[in-house]
Amino acid sequence: MKNPMLILAGLAALITTLLFSTGALAADVVQKSINVPAVTMFVIFVALTLVVTYWAAKRTRTAKDFYAAGGNITGFQNGLALAGDYMSAASFLGIAALVYANGFDGLIYSIGFLVGWPIMLFLLAEKLRNLGKYTFADVASYRLAQIPVRTVAAIASLIVVSMYLVAQMVGAGKLIQVLFGLPYSYAVVIVGVLMVIYVTLGGMLATTWVQIIKAVLLLSGATFMALAVLYSFGFDFNAMFSKAVEISPKHEAIMAPGSLIHDPISAISLGLALMFGVAGLPHILMRFFTVTDAKEARKSVFVATGFIGYFYILTFIIGFGAIIMVSTNPAYLDAAHKLIGGNNMAAIHLSHAIGGNVFLGFISAVAFATILAVVSGLTLAGASAVSHDLYANVFRHGRVDEKTEMRVSRYATIALGILAIFLGIAFEKQNIAFMVGLAFAVAASANFPVLFLALYWKNLTTRGAVMGGLGGLITALVLVVLSQSVWVDVLGNATAIMPYKYPAIFSMPVAFILAWFFSITDHSVRAQAERDRFHAQFVRSETGIGAEGAVAH
Repeated sequence: MKNPMLILAGLAALITTLLFSTGALAADVVQKSINVPAVTMFVIFVALTLVVTYWAAKRTRTAKDFYAAGGNITGFQNGLALAGDYMSAASFLGIAALVYANGFDGLIYSIGFLVGWPIMLFLLAEKLRNLGKYTFADVASYRLAQIPVRTVAAIASLIVVSMYLVAQMVGAGKLIQVLFGLPYSYAVVIVGVLMVIYVTLGGMLATTWVQIIKAVLLLSGATFMALAVLYSFGFDFNAMFSKAVEISPKHEAIMAPGSLIHDPISAISLGLALMFGVAGLPHILMRFFTVTDAKEARKSVFVATGFIGYFYILTFIIGFGAIIMVSTNPAYLDAAHKLIGGNNMAAIHLSHAIGGNVFLGFISAVAFATILAVVSGLTLAGASAVSHDLYANVFRHGRVDEKTEMRVSRYATIALGILAIFLGIAFEKQNIAFMVGLAFAVAASANFPVLFLALYWKNLTTRGAVMGGLGGLITALVLVVLSQSVWVDVLGNATAIMPYKYPAIFSMPVAFILAWFFSITDHSVRAQAERDRFHAQFVRSETGIGAEGAVAH
C-alpha cells in the first residue's frame, strides 16, 4: 500500500486493455460492435475515480479515516453520498425494467424504496451518530454483551451485503457486456477489481466522493431522460400513458396493479421489507458515522430523502418511455424479439433512442458509476463487519492496534471482491430489483428488530438480541431458499415449498417475538445490569453527551 499510484496505474491499464481488446471475443456476445463514445466516457469516469482514490489514499491514515472518512463529511455531502449509495443498479436499471415489463406495478418498488427514509430520519439517524463509532453493531451492542451481539450483527451484515452485491454485479456485468462486447464474466471481474481498488486504498473517503460524483451524474442524466420523454408528448402524462397502453402487448393491464405481485400477503411482505430494510442496511447505517455531529446526521437524511424521492419519480417516467420508444424498435431487439441484454437494459436502450451514441455513452458511464459507488459502500460495510466487529472486538476483545485492524479490513475487502465476482456470475439471470428486495427482507428481519429494540426498549437483553437476530435471519434465509426465486429458478425443482416470494411478513414477527420472549424470561444478573444501563444510553442517544461532536438540542 506504500505506492498506491503505481497500483492504480497498473490496474487502470489492465482494465483499459480488456475493454479495447474485445475483437477476439465478439463471437460470444450479442453486441455487434463497440460503442466508442460509451467506452470513452467509461474510461474517463474510471480515470477520474482512480484519481479521487489516490487523493483519498494519501489522507487515509487512521481507522477513523478508513471507516468514517475522519468524521468530517458535512450533512449535505453525506446526504448526496447517501443518495448515491442508495440509488443503486436496482433503482436505475431494475425499476425501469420492472416498469417496462409490468407497467404501473413497478411503482411498488419505487415507493417501497423511499418510504423507509422517514423511519431513518425520525427514529435512527441522530441516535446512531451519538452512540456509534464505525458500524451499527457498535450501537446494537452499546449496553449489551459485545461478543455475542457483534457476532450476530456481523454475520447478518455479511449476508445482506453479499445478497445486495449480487444485484449490483449482475447489473454491471450486463451493462459492460452489451456496451463493450466483453463476455459477461469478464465484465463482472472488471467491476470486482475496481471496487477492491477504491475500498482498499481510499477507504470511506474515496467511497464517499465516488458516491457524490455518481449521485450528481445520475440525477442529471435521469432528469434529462425523463424530460426528453415528456417533451415528446408535450409534457402531457395522459398522452404518454395512453401511448404506452396502445403499444404494450398487455394494453390496459399495464395501468392496473396485480401483474407483478398477485396477492395481498406478497404485497404487504414486500412493503415491510422495503420500508424497514432501509433501517437495517449496514452500508447505509455506516454513513451516519462520517458526519461531524447528530445535527448533520439528521440533515443528511433530509437531503438524501429529497434527492431519492425525486429520482424515483424519474424512473417511473423512464420505464414508460422505454415501453414506447424501445419495445417496438427492432434495433434494440434480438432474433427472439427480446430486449438485447434483457429487460434490465431498458433504460440504457432508451438513452440511445433519445440521444444517440453520445447520450448512450453518458448514461452507460453513469449506470456504471452507480454500480461502482454502491458496491464500494457495500464492500466497505462488509469489510468493517469482518475487521472491526469480528476480528477486533470478538476475536481480539478490543486489544488490537489500528494498523492491524485496517490491514485485516483490506484483506476482507479482497475476499469480498472475489466472492462478489463468483456470485455475480452464478446469478446472471436474476432481475436485479428483485434480488435487492430479498436483501432488504433479510435486513428488515435480522438487523432492524435488534437495532430498534436496543434503542427503544429498556428490557432488551443480550440473550433476547441474539435469539431475535438469529431467529429473524434464519427464518428469512430459509423462506428465501424455499421460495420460487431459489427453490425453482436456481435449484431447478418443479414447485416452490414457500408460496410467497418475500419472507418479511413472517420473519420480522419471528425476530421481534423471540427478542421479546428471551428478554423477559432472562432474570440473570447480567440481564438486570443491561436493563439498568438503558437510561445512560438513552441520555447519550438524545443529547450526544459523551460522544464525539455532541450538539445542543
